[in-house]
Amino acid sequence: MSGQGPAERAGTPHYDRVAEAATTIRSAIAAVPEIAIVLGSGLGDLAGTLGDQVSMPYGDLPHWPRSGVIGHEGRLVVGTLKGRVIAALAGRCHMYEGHDLATVTFAVRVLGLLGVKTLILTNAAGGINTRFSSGALMVIDDHINLLGANPLAGANDERFGPRFPDMSEVYSARLRRIADESGGAIGLSLPHGVYVSLLGPSYETPAEIRYLRTIGADAVGMSTVPEAIVARHMNMAVLGISCITNMAAGVLPQPLDHAEVMATAGRVRGQFIALLEAIVERI
Repeated sequence: MSGQGPAERAGTPHYDRVAEAATTIRSAIAAVPEIAIVLGSGLGDLAGTLGDQVSMPYGDLPHWPRSGVIGHEGRLVVGTLKGRVIAALAGRCHMYEGHDLATVTFAVRVLGLLGVKTLILTNAAGGINTRFSSGALMVIDDHINLLGANPLAGANDERFGPRFPDMSEVYSARLRRIADESGGAIGLSLPHGVYVSLLGPSYETPAEIRYLRTIGADAVGMSTVPEAIVARHMNMAVLGISCITNMAAGVLPQPLDHAEVMATAGRVRGQFIALLEAIVERI
């Protein structure tokens, strides 16, 4: 499988490999996507709603890593939504699967070289903020990186972006306002919050959740942050949306499991798709 060998796993993704994947995608589609959406656990149904779609399994794209996680289908779909050309990534790979961050962020690098200007990152997350309810869709205002690594560490290729990119507004204020307007248009009030990313794959302990709440986190997951950092490195505008699929450890007197995550994501499917359609229409 490309993207997994020692040469591919060392440091930042090599520009030529990223460019090769971008060229392959460009040759298969009629128009370059304006917007790309990364679909988190159980949220991949949006990809099937795109019109005039071209579907590319990750295994058919050069150097593209595949995800082995349930709820991550593993294909890139380019098509139309509300009159816009969209790229939807049904599934992502994660650091906890044994990938380094160069591999985890490979898809975002490709999207950037392809010409995508706006990236919408979605995920399934545990609710730390006790005011949240299961099934809520949270707009990410900021993040905390507790993965213990940064995707920009190592040699910097200036063709991707600068050595020290600014992270004072990772998640675009303009896009967050659009998300609020879009939610209002479909009768949905969207909470905002801070997303924290941990390595996983074990869920957090109650003590860890108390710590995360103390440092200002509202939701916790195992993805998104590396992708957001790389997207800003490449000057893409970023919007993040978390589906609060379960309350985090210690919030409720019950154990956590991935089946609950998938069930909740399935329950909010229609609401999630309606929100993204309204956002795309307004961008």
